[in-house]
Amino acid sequence: MIQNASGAGNRLLSEKSPYLLQHAHNPVDWYPWGEEAFERARKENKPIFLSIGYSTCHWCHVMERECFEDPLVAGLMNNAFISIKVDREERPDIDKLYMTVCQMMTGSGGWPLTIIMTPDKKPFFAGTYIPKESRFGRVGMTSLIPAVEEAWTKRSGEVLSSADHIVSVVQRQAMNEPPGALAPSALSVAYEQLSGRFDERYGGFGTAPKFPTPHNLLFLLRYWKRSGEPLALDMAHKTLTAMRQGGIYDHIGFGFHRYSTDERWLVPHFEKMLYDQALLTMAYTEAFQATANKEFEQTAREIIAYVLRDMTSDQGGFYSAEDADSEGEEGKFYIWSREEVESLLPADDARLFLKIFNAAQGGNFRDEATGRQAAANILHLTTTLSVAADELSMPEEQLRAVIEAARRRLFPARDMRAHPFKDDKILTDWNGLMIAALARASQALDDPAYARPAQQAADFILGSLRLPNGRLLHRYRAAEAAVPANLDDYAFFICGLIDLYEATFEARYLQAAIMLNRDLLEHFWDETGEGGFFFSADDGEALLLRQKELYDGALPSGNSVALHNLLRLARMTGNADFDKKAARMGRAFASVVLQHPSAATHFLTAFDFALGPSCEVVIAGSLRQAETRQFLKKLREPFLPNKVVLLRTEDDEGRSLAGIAPFTEHMAPIKGKPAAYVCSNFACSSPTTDAGEMLCLLQAVTTAHDQR
Repeated sequence: MIQNASGAGNRLLSEKSPYLLQHAHNPVDWYPWGEEAFERARKENKPIFLSIGYSTCHWCHVMERECFEDPLVAGLMNNAFISIKVDREERPDIDKLYMTVCQMMTGSGGWPLTIIMTPDKKPFFAGTYIPKESRFGRVGMTSLIPAVEEAWTKRSGEVLSSADHIVSVVQRQAMNEPPGALAPSALSVAYEQLSGRFDERYGGFGTAPKFPTPHNLLFLLRYWKRSGEPLALDMAHKTLTAMRQGGIYDHIGFGFHRYSTDERWLVPHFEKMLYDQALLTMAYTEAFQATANKEFEQTAREIIAYVLRDMTSDQGGFYSAEDADSEGEEGKFYIWSREEVESLLPADDARLFLKIFNAAQGGNFRDEATGRQAAANILHLTTTLSVAADELSMPEEQLRAVIEAARRRLFPARDMRAHPFKDDKILTDWNGLMIAALARASQALDDPAYARPAQQAADFILGSLRLPNGRLLHRYRAAEAAVPANLDDYAFFICGLIDLYEATFEARYLQAAIMLNRDLLEHFWDETGEGGFFFSADDGEALLLRQKELYDGALPSGNSVALHNLLRLARMTGNADFDKKAARMGRAFASVVLQHPSAATHFLTAFDFALGPSCEVVIAGSLRQAETRQFLKKLREPFLPNKVVLLRTEDDEGRSLAGIAPFTEHMAPIKGKPAAYVCSNFACSSPTTDAGEMLCLLQAVTTAHDQR
């Protein structure tokens, strides 16, 4: 145990989590989550103060500076509580459980998440950010702690009864809903709910704050593909365009910030999360396929450039996040004064750049925590560059060249600033999403170079984040792999492996996906209930309950991704058991989805695949042959989301594929020429050696479906 400056014990210095290490020198007597803390709480008859956050959380930093670094507050906490710190990214199972409690008790949630609970983990108080002293109706720590201490010592029966009641309500809410049946109308209802919340002026859904929620956009693209409804495509197009133009996008270094605090996408919370980069890469990539909009292609490429430059470890895995704050101020790394830009660029270029990116003389950024107006600007666009070029009466390419030249001057100057903290832990689930994003971009943008970092990350996880029995682990940092994997780890990584197979056609990735899916079914599947996957494994740590989540949040739910994986693997392998499990999931979650379809858009994306038409395309040929590559290029250019593609060759990989997908065994080239076999609804068309005819066959399947 490390003694900190106040003399209190703080047990976080031996942890690997960057978030816990940030608190290792607080005067609070922090424990990591573990039996030692709970045993002491029972022995001393003290409640637990549970604080959950993450290393790049702005308001977590604010509460730390205001409360946890304050000797008065720390003294009160050490006297009244046993205090536990949890990194929500390292232990999402704990976070999800107590966030559910907070939302049930308060109607909202967020981070830092503050829970006060009994030594047996039963909560009786929940909140988020708590200031040092009470203000504006928000209770402060100096008032809350004495009140809780008084209730615990003098009215313990009431407190324990309240905790028991809260637990019983949470457990009742977690009980399985009765099974039902999903109909295609669920897709229409989700679309109508999204269109009802759509901001026609600024894009996105609802009012401030606005989150990217890329899975909503992926759903809308599929709904447009299925229905032909132009507004579905328009909503996705406008939202993606507005986000790309807004301050939520880093126009100098690329990549997206976490979310916008305003309705215009102007003022972000400046942290950058790996999962946002991954999901937004997918959305821009698919939107490019659907529209051929070059801005969408460029945005996808720029996000990838940011990730490969700043978020990739030497081992090949991807780091988790970058902070919003630097030198104690949110956004300081990213904002610009006019004078600074003018000092770095030629005068004419500076005037043009400042005009295009709407830099005001007095600045346009106000710090949310302090309310202070900074004399600096968040760079953002208010129109497309093509429109701006017309207004300036200059060729668009000339305008783009000036802006890119300016960016190349500003970037190294910004790079000299104090950088935000980088959370360098490697998480299996978020890496799975980034692997999928890179693999999809490699295909759609016809850029094989993007598949290589995806392979390096996948190989790193397969080699360094698995137990000897093949089970996955969740977190890697400082040469240590630890924490049992959860549903999201398996589902997201399996998704990445499937996409990586389709990008490279290395059968080992598809084989790994199948093996991990077997482990997922064995340890997470609900055998006694109606089906679906629990978030934690059957041999994991026992919490108050095993949760089974469906609704999407900042990330799509693990069950939604797992459903999509089952459907894709069923088509790729011909294994009917995968289809049966998928059908059971559809029934198990139907009533939950129907309660609020637009909150489960990724599940409905999988349902869209299940409804069909979905196609299996087997290319029989070698990647060394130009005709084979032409088949793949034709398959990858258009937006055809509900398909799987396999490559059947005559070498060892081909024999490996036949072992995985027996139905491909007799699919072969025709007279030495690569051939495409298009299959749908359990039947295959005659093979063709012509790429154009292959696309016609795919179109015929869709047309036949639409006419039914």
